[in-house]
Amino acid sequence: MVGKNGVRGLCFLAGLAGVLLWTPRAAEAGGLTARAVVRADAASGRLVRKLVAPAGRQRRAPGFWRTEARLDEMVKQAATKYGVDPLLVHAVIEVESNYDPFAVSPKGAAGLMQLMEATARRLGVANRFAPWENIDAGVRYLKYLQDLFPDQRLALAAYNAGEGAVIKHNRIPPYEETREYVERVRRRYEELKGEARRLRPPLDPAYRPLEVALGPDGRLHLRTR
Repeated sequence: MVGKNGVRGLCFLAGLAGVLLWTPRAAEAGGLTARAVVRADAASGRLVRKLVAPAGRQRRAPGFWRTEARLDEMVKQAATKYGVDPLLVHAVIEVESNYDPFAVSPKGAAGLMQLMEATARRLGVANRFAPWENIDAGVRYLKYLQDLFPDQRLALAAYNAGEGAVIKHNRIPPYEETREYVERVRRRYEELKGEARRLRPPLDPAYRPLEVALGPDGRLHLRTR
């Protein structure tokens, strides 16, 4: 048996070494590979593990995951399945994790749509770092909140702070983080809708016969009926 001092000593050594542990479950996360860094917390002496992407992935520009057609297809599939606008899902993902499937918040939320452990259990998620599991559960939870709170702002506030906080205050909770979150998601959602409108191909023009007429000035004039 290792005593308390011995445990702290091991934690200290682990912190110095920065032990790397490859995690099979994270490696199965939609074909993506992750590793866990184990370090000793300076304040408590406890071992703390954090999943991170391989170094090669970390050097990429923020938001690069959104360029992957496979991820976009997952969003569309889940959005269609639960009746949620895929552009809203993209806005939530961008604000929550900036498309990093291995993102972990200081509060313990994880994955693309930043699911808390309790929420993930409630939704039957086995691996929060698996893109499809995370997106499917996140969109299902978002739809549940939309049904619970028809006001989109309240649904987004509940996604950030929990439905209990919204019910308690009967409005967006008076938390600066939550208020900023709601505005960021809504702003990005409107931007994405604007981009979609600009990229949308024009509708097929209606058939309008062309008429040719000779004007009194002797010039040929073309017009449609």
